[in-house]
Amino acid sequence: MSTDVRTQLSFGLKTSQQGAEYGRIVELWHEADENPLFEHAWLWDHMLPLRGDVRQATLEAWTLLGALAAQTKRMRIGVIVTSNRLRPPALLAKMAATVDQISGGRLILGIGAGGSRVTDQAGLELVLREFNAYGIDVVSTAEAIVALDEACTIIRRMWTETEPFDFDGRYYQLSGTVCEPKPIQRPGPPILIGSAGAKLGLRVVAQHAGLWNCPARTPDDFRAMNQTLIDHCAAIGRDPDEIVRQVQILVRSDDPDSARAQVTGFIGAGVTNVVLAPIPPYRESPVAWLAREVIEPVLATT
Repeated sequence: MSTDVRTQLSFGLKTSQQGAEYGRIVELWHEADENPLFEHAWLWDHMLPLRGDVRQATLEAWTLLGALAAQTKRMRIGVIVTSNRLRPPALLAKMAATVDQISGGRLILGIGAGGSRVTDQAGLELVLREFNAYGIDVVSTAEAIVALDEACTIIRRMWTETEPFDFDGRYYQLSGTVCEPKPIQRPGPPILIGSAGAKLGLRVVAQHAGLWNCPARTPDDFRAMNQTLIDHCAAIGRDPDEIVRQVQILVRSDDPDSARAQVTGFIGAGVTNVVLAPIPPYRESPVAWLAREVIEPVLATT
């Protein structure tokens, strides 16, 4: 499969693992894989539920993604976005190479600095609750972004270098590192980075990303962040058009008009990858509903 992920316009499905059974997620991904309107599908990366009772079932993203890679045939697949804080980058590179092999070369590696500002009802930040529960140190945003920069370098080297290598960074030190087998895609799966930080985060996007998952809430927010990304690309001599712009839109089944308006607005602002994340409960299959109520009407007027 070609590693060129640039398209005029594409739509994807994002399913939440929170409270979801494995079989139900497989059903949704099967349905999307059989519908040509969906070109990619995604999971999210949290060990605990985003809200509510901490004991809710929440399947781990990359283990699940490997299973879904074997259960699908056509769509590109990934996680938006993998927390760089949860897995060492050398391990993640190996995992990603394995999933790319399983999928026949359909993986997009989505990654971010890690952490979230979502809070539970008690007001505790999710990132603190999650990291404390799994024994992960909490670091500053600046430190996390520098670590992400190093991680992207390590991942790319593991996918491309044929001899064992050492790495001596500020946050990661490796000796005799090698990744075999390599991913099917050469020089490796496209790297998608989720970030919005004007000073540091978008600079890492400019340096390493083939796709950018922008967390903008509105098209105007996207335009402002996008201009910052363009400026960072100019500073390092990179063509900003090499980077695919992607957004995620939460979709309520009782408000398709709002979803269509958001999608149209972001497309007008320059987004080419639109990920639709249906919010439970579902009145019917969210895949069929999204295709009929959101994607088809947007394509008819775009």
